Amino acid sequence: MCNKCNYTIHGAQHHFGWDNSLVPAARVEPGSTILFHCHDSSAGQLGPSSTLDDLGRLDFGKINPVSGPIYVEGAEPGDALKVTIDSFKPSGFGWTANIPGFGLLADQFKDPALHIWKYNPETLEPALFGNHGRVPLKPFCGTIGNAPAEAGLHSVVPPRRVGGNLDIRDLAAGTELYLPIEVAGALFSVGDTHAAQGDGEVCGTAIESPMDVVLKLDLVKGANLKTPRFTTPGPVTRHLDAKGYEVTTGIGPDLMEGARAAVSNMIDLLSARYNMNPVDAYMLVSTCGDLRISEIVDMPNWVVSFYFPRCVLE
Repeated sequence: MCNKCNYTIHGAQHHFGWDNSLVPAARVEPGSTILFHCHDSSAGQLGPSSTLDDLGRLDFGKINPVSGPIYVEGAEPGDALKVTIDSFKPSGFGWTANIPGFGLLADQFKDPALHIWKYNPETLEPALFGNHGRVPLKPFCGTIGNAPAEAGLHSVVPPRRVGGNLDIRDLAAGTELYLPIEVAGALFSVGDTHAAQGDGEVCGTAIESPMDVVLKLDLVKGANLKTPRFTTPGPVTRHLDAKGYEVTTGIGPDLMEGARAAVSNMIDLLSARYNMNPVDAYMLVSTCGDLRISEIVDMPNWVVSFYFPRCVLE
């Protein structure tokens, strides 16, 4: 229950892909507060007792379901939808996987791997990663956006100028997100909730976790945003900062190759120091390590750094 919510969008009211011809799950006035029951990115295909065999049977036509869409009365192209992220009710279950062909280092990690997480949904204490670590949690919406102007069905996998699969870990409680509107009513949807993720989501998955989300939707008329923007309520890394970071780098003329090198170097470091299986290190860093562009002006070489929080393994 959500006493302050004007509407509830149930788990059955979801869709796969963006399509501005979809019938709205609800029509709401600006200023409405809505409770969304969100599925994980597997749409429930993976659960607390899932195994590697289940990962191999994933139906990729049912990936990243989003709850909605919501028609906001008075919303017109050129306006912005202001989304105030109120709160989350996590489920206590999550999963992280290495899916062959997906992820920053897909050419290095070709075999499937799966880690099932169990965490306390009330206290959100750091979640155990086998014998290796404890990952601080920070629930957020991985996919959140409006329908695009282009007609037809569009994949939910790539992010778009109207939002979508942004995978920005700071779209957490208290954040105010502004999304461009391209169609009447905005046709807003949300899903792909995560219990934790590092900046970059380098293996392709975070702690994928179904949960309920409470959002408030407002209109900003004539905003003419080109892409999404957001405001955080305060610091964004306090849950990770306590013991500092181990940092590896990638240096060269290509930012993508620099990012790959920085992550690969961190996997090598953690594997050697903690006797971890490299694919486990790869999945772990995806949930809590951050890719950063440290320098992009001293041509011809740029510096990409990968920050891994020491509190996870110490």
